[in-house]
Amino acid sequence: MTNPIALLTDSDLLDEVLRMAAAADCDLSCASDITALRAEWHSAPLVLLDPAAVSACLSANFPRRSGVLVVHGGDPPWAPAVALGVDGVLELPVEGRVLVSALADVDEGPPSDRGRVVSFVGGRGGSGASILAIACGREAIAAGGEAMLVDCDPLGGGIDLALGTESDEGARWPGVHCSGGRVPMSALRAALPTAGSLSILACDRAGPDPEPAAVAAVLDAGRRAGCTVLCDLPRHPTATASAALDRTDLTILVVPAEVRATAAATRVASRLQTQGRNIRLVVRGPSPGNLQAAEMADVIGVPLLTQMRPEPSLAEALERGRCPRNAKGPLATAARLVLKELRP
Repeated sequence: MTNPIALLTDSDLLDEVLRMAAAADCDLSCASDITALRAEWHSAPLVLLDPAAVSACLSANFPRRSGVLVVHGGDPPWAPAVALGVDGVLELPVEGRVLVSALADVDEGPPSDRGRVVSFVGGRGGSGASILAIACGREAIAAGGEAMLVDCDPLGGGIDLALGTESDEGARWPGVHCSGGRVPMSALRAALPTAGSLSILACDRAGPDPEPAAVAAVLDAGRRAGCTVLCDLPRHPTATASAALDRTDLTILVVPAEVRATAAATRVASRLQTQGRNIRLVVRGPSPGNLQAAEMADVIGVPLLTQMRPEPSLAEALERGRCPRNAKGPLATAARLVLKELRP
């Protein structure tokens, strides 16, 4: 049996559990009695019981097994739950999110410890942070992982334009309906357009901005699935950017090797540092005034990760909706250094 099964004699608890199963997009089977439950006791991936059902299982001498949760409405049956060896006792609706997560895990599997979130912020407009984010996604996939590019900058024009996927079928932020809670990564994979194997969640050029709760849900989904999530963030502070930064393992500040860009990046870095982020600096050359990357790092106050040489013919390719991958080029090399910093 691949579906969770429930034996719930309390009609109010049953209604609450069915509502939460729908929120988790999980098909839940309901056993009619203890005999029907016995037939599925060993094969069901998750079993949900109410206090009366726990007592019935003990009376019927059901063996202990993992993956059993007891739900109750305020009077926890501790003694019989311990005797049956259940994994948890949940009060509904107070602990409803725990139950939704457990039900969603049946489809998605247990959370991965490989998921990471890296955010990219430009020291000034046109720094190339979005392009480095794309390059990191491609290098993560080339290394055998899964990557998702998340555009959180509604004034950036849409990151899909850089990849030439602006006309492709698939959801943009207005089509991702998750006002909070949990969204399965499988649903995102099915809904989002891709460039190669890179999933892309772009802002809509005419639609509403992404909401903080939706950004949090998407980033959490990618992390649980073991995905490398690459967030393109705006320079100015927003609630949406803060929601992403709250879930970020590494923040990359991309700054052209220019005096004005260095001055602007100092303000941006100061804001990021007040939020306690793990920040690294990527300097993009060439420098018109021979400004050194180490000097820039000292002024900005952020550790230098790497200095990146210009990528040949990149600007022309981007104008044509193509973001080429040159595995030996400076962009790909910098991207691999970012991923190495992200996953030491």
